Amino acid sequence: MQSVWKTSILFTIVTTVLLGLGYPLFVTGIAAVIFPHKAAGSLITLQNGTVIGSELIAQSFTSDKYFHPRPSAAGNGYDATASGGSNLAQSNKALVTRIQGDIDKLAAQNPGKPVPIDMVTTSGSGLDPDITPEAAFFQAPRVAKARGIGQDQIRQLIEQHITGRQLGVLGEPRVNVLLLNLDLDKMTK
Repeated sequence: MQSVWKTSILFTIVTTVLLGLGYPLFVTGIAAVIFPHKAAGSLITLQNGTVIGSELIAQSFTSDKYFHPRPSAAGNGYDATASGGSNLAQSNKALVTRIQGDIDKLAAQNPGKPVPIDMVTTSGSGLDPDITPEAAFFQAPRVAKARGIGQDQIRQLIEQHITGRQLGVLGEPRVNVLLLNLDLDKMTK
């Protein structure tokens, strides 16, 4: 009976070390060599070395001079330490009221145009860094007016930032809001 316990404990220790430490370190090491930018969190660094964010996590942009991401239910909004959706059902009055208020506000900014659904709904994590191309184009008139530049320039910039489906079939075309806004600042300086 004692040998069974010894074997069980030894097996538990060996598998914990191999699968709990060895394998994750091995995979992390390979990722750091093959995909160093992604393995480091896809951080965006300015020329002076200041990290301003990650390509993978949405940030709040409220000025009319910038493209806005999807609404966030993460913490107090765009809080990477509190990732999560609102968990409100479609029948919840608070959710319906918030969405209708957002639709009314956006429709007033761009009369006659349908409001893209991702401009009024949160993602499952509340931190989705991407919007649909339609949502970006919907915001183009507001951004162009606030910056005093032509909508054609804004539309060209959006076109440059559309990322297609992965492998041609996975996901949907998308635009990373942070990267778009960074290039927008470069364009208008």
